[in-house]
Amino acid sequence: MSRLDLADVSPIAEEAPLLDVQGLTKLYGGRVGCEDVSFQLWPGEVLGVVGESGSGKTTLLNCLAARLEPTSGTIHYRMRDGEMADIFALSEPRRRLLTRTDWGFVHQNPRDGLRLSVSAGANVGERLMAVGARHYGAIRAAATDWLDKVEIETQRIDDLPRDFSGGMQQRLQIARNLVSNPRLVFMDEPTGGLDVSVQARLLDLLRGLVRDLGLAAVIVTHDLGVARLLAHRLMVMRGGEVVESGLTDQVLDDPQHPYTQLLASAILQA
Repeated sequence: MSRLDLADVSPIAEEAPLLDVQGLTKLYGGRVGCEDVSFQLWPGEVLGVVGESGSGKTTLLNCLAARLEPTSGTIHYRMRDGEMADIFALSEPRRRLLTRTDWGFVHQNPRDGLRLSVSAGANVGERLMAVGARHYGAIRAAATDWLDKVEIETQRIDDLPRDFSGGMQQRLQIARNLVSNPRLVFMDEPTGGLDVSVQARLLDLLRGLVRDLGLAAVIVTHDLGVARLLAHRLMVMRGGEVVESGLTDQVLDDPQHPYTQLLASAILQA
């Protein structure tokens, strides 16, 4: 498998970033979740966030996805009309609509992102209904199409997710998130907990979807192999801070910070 190349995705717009993060900090009392994180994400770009457990990468992701309100700092998102909106200044209904339409969130445990008591087709179709779709035939056709895209047999459209394997549940969660054509997707360890062969198949699927749909994405992972395959740029976190950032190959092949060097050497020794 070759890594995702920036040339494989839609041309990156030059006029404004899709996401602009400045001085983002989240404190839990006296404990630092993440501190003074700043970056810009452009349309069609994939940013990987790596670090060991407790490094702050999941806290950062949850703040970016408006699941956790930061202590300080700002997150601006370029809306479809071109407005750079402060996501925490949006009204709750407007922010909720944004997370259901223009954004997706793929959980490490797919059961956290699926409704296990309704069918696979309904899991995909619900997101379309949230944006106003009402024609049952059209919703079912779109769900069928997306099951096929994520390599789930379409005759299983009426099966419950609890009857699927872990890899199938993760693919179903991806379909549920992408059916509404979002521009930005957050992924929290999307291949974590899966067998190696299932991971490889899922990574191929993700790489193809990101490329074909021109998605921007922020991917949190502890697996530098996943980061190398999917991410154009990389941020390395330790103790809540970004200790190194840059193009993925540059960071992994010529790490400058001692912590990044340690992470990279672990790959060579594995």
